[in-house]
Amino acid sequence: MIGNKQAIRFGKSSLRAFLAVLVVLVSLISMIVLGACSAPKSAEDLVVQEDAKGATVNFFSPMEKASADAKNTARTASDMTIALAEEETGITVAYHTYTAENYEDKTYDEVCIERVRSGMDDMFLLNTDVIVEMGSEGLLADLSDLPCAQDLRDVVKAANTIDGKLVAIPQEVVAYGLFINKDIFRACELEMPNTPEEFLECCRVLKANGYTTPIGANRWWLETFVFAQAYADMYNGGDVDAEIAALNAGEARYSDYIRPGFEFLQQLIDAGYIDTQSALTSEAFEGVGEGEDFMAGKTPIVMAYWGAANTDTAYGNPSFNMEVIGFPSAKGQMPVLSMTGYAVTTKAEHLEEALDVMGVMLSEEALSLYSETNQVISPSKNVSVQCIDALKPLSEKVEGDTYVLASNAAMDVEQWGNVCLIVRDLLGGATVDECMAKLDVLQGVQS
Repeated sequence: MIGNKQAIRFGKSSLRAFLAVLVVLVSLISMIVLGACSAPKSAEDLVVQEDAKGATVNFFSPMEKASADAKNTARTASDMTIALAEEETGITVAYHTYTAENYEDKTYDEVCIERVRSGMDDMFLLNTDVIVEMGSEGLLADLSDLPCAQDLRDVVKAANTIDGKLVAIPQEVVAYGLFINKDIFRACELEMPNTPEEFLECCRVLKANGYTTPIGANRWWLETFVFAQAYADMYNGGDVDAEIAALNAGEARYSDYIRPGFEFLQQLIDAGYIDTQSALTSEAFEGVGEGEDFMAGKTPIVMAYWGAANTDTAYGNPSFNMEVIGFPSAKGQMPVLSMTGYAVTTKAEHLEEALDVMGVMLSEEALSLYSETNQVISPSKNVSVQCIDALKPLSEKVEGDTYVLASNAAMDVEQWGNVCLIVRDLLGGATVDECMAKLDVLQGVQS
């Protein structure tokens, strides 16, 4: 917890107020789409920003920090919480990051894995699949003793606990949903869809009304349709622990859970409701029907994460009435949750210092600053933020504990990354049976 004692340059409350005002003056990034990033060819391209004063913690992230005092540079909300940690602990956080100039080599995830295994840095911002892989290898420190861990939402603990150890903590819970142009739906006399059948009927009507490709898609997020249908029962009334234990033991198959979602995607493909070539190759917000087309009112439906509704660079401030709902499932509209996370490697040269920094930047005060600034769902049960009207349907579901978790570290087969890749196989022409066979191979069971 950040105290109120005065510092030489800023009091704690003054620093917080200064940073909160500063961030309002710039376009905020509420979530960095890590999976869409790529790394440069060599370590020589890495940007390293360090301060030799006092203790230093090395932090690897896709974000850049141009200067330590930030007098002339706006920081993201995450940077602000690190600034609070530096102020409170006296420890300097040295950012190790990379420029986005070269997309031909390794992905951000691949670079993170290499750096975690080699102990090159102390602290990391990691994607879900990397958290699972590195945590399973015993390379991520247990964060259970951090004060903030006691107040985390259960979904956060479930997503990031491996062998009884809490190996990562996010600064936000990322909720994915369907972004709907309400004006188009109203003109077509359509209600918001709840089930897969209702969604298909909406697409049929939209196409009949001249919207040739009703759904704008990219190569990352079509898997959200799959998760909503695959795990709606498990996370909403099922015995989660028992079902996951059966999956891990090979007594149940992931393919049996996931097949209906793939069959649903195949229906969307066969009917031409998505552009498969664009969905196979386009980055987030860039595919046919996405980005400009959705904002221009030419495409009725896209899928994205919560924060995209808050930013001018994505789907914030549209010229039409927008509503963000959960994905269709047998249990109705279903938010799909995933999350990146901050982690400390067990090989950290400055392990204790890194944990001290994490303790402050994930404190209730820092998480409040982050959530209030970015208007996102906090990992803390004690932090609540008002959302914009467009997000209220999704917010009500999440706050009512209605959701599907797309990244659960207790599952032996990592879900978020693997299912994404297999969905791409489907887009490329693979059959549903061929896709399910790949899942069986990953699980180690015979088709």
